[in-house]
Formats: sequence, structure tokens, C-alpha cells
Amino acid sequence: MGLLKEVLLLPAAPVRGTAWVLRQVVAEAERQYYDPGVIQHELRALAKELDDGLIDEAEFDRREDELLDRLEEAREQRHRGQ
Repeated sequence: MGLLKEVLLLPAAPVRGTAWVLRQVVAEAERQYYDPGVIQHELRALAKELDDGLIDEAEFDRREDELLDRLEEAREQRHRGQ
């Protein structure tokens, strides 16, 4: 039955392959997005932007809140995964 199923589904192989690739890309993007090391690096870069006068306090606070929310979510995901 497995061979027959594969033969019948052969025309859909490109679609299944594309879906698999998209799932892999999304998984990697999420892994990088929630990587605590990446988030901490972005926080340091943000602080440097503030120190260099490239952004004001309001922009810093807004972006810092977003990054800290991501960091908290990343830690919660890691805790749930263990």
C-alpha cells in the first residue's frame, strides 16, 4: 500500500517539497528571532544607538520594550521545551 500511495502522490511531490522547505525556513527564522543571544546583541546595539544620539529616549524605550518582550517569550518557550 505504501508504494501505491507514493505513486499516486507523485504528482504532488513538488508541492510537498515546497511546503517542507517553507516549514524549515519558518522554523529557522523563529529560532533566530527568539535566540536570546541575538536579542541581547540587539539590545546592546540599541543602547549604542542611544549613546551615539541616533535615536531619542522614546524610540529607545519603545524598541527596548519589544526586545525585552521577545526575550521573555524566548525564555518561556525554552522553559516549556525542557
